[in-house]
Amino acid sequence: MHTKFSPAVAGILLVLSLGACSNGDETIKGSLPGVGPRPDVLPVMLNKELPFRYPPSLYAKKVQANVTLRVFIDQEGQVVSDSTHVAETSGIPSLDSAAVKGSKELRFVPAQTRGQPVPVSILFPVFFRHPEAMPLPGDTVLGKSGSASPAAGAKR
Repeated sequence: MHTKFSPAVAGILLVLSLGACSNGDETIKGSLPGVGPRPDVLPVMLNKELPFRYPPSLYAKKVQANVTLRVFIDQEGQVVSDSTHVAETSGIPSLDSAAVKGSKELRFVPAQTRGQPVPVSILFPVFFRHPEAMPLPGDTVLGKSGSASPAAGAKR
């Protein structure tokens, strides 16, 4: 079965992730050039479908969890994949790995400061949900009336 996320879920995901945008993260300071003050315009995700793949062995078990990634977006809107790391683990290594792997395919309109593209570091949450499993606490932000959305942002 191939599951997709709904556009509404993608919008919520983007708002949550960009709300955590920062440029002064200690984990990247000194290792990535050009990171300055908070931009005037936040980056905008271009992906029509999120590139995260639900690990098949976990899908069969209806495992659900959240992973938060720290993603560095350069001034071209490309994710610097070597800089991506798990900021908050799901506690399930294969879900964490799937999130990091999928992040390499994310594309953005770059952030801007005074009309010029600038690099930024953002927190990007990835929600792995099974369409037949019970909603996790807090999932009301992912779907209507508290129902879990089908693999929000993650595909099987």
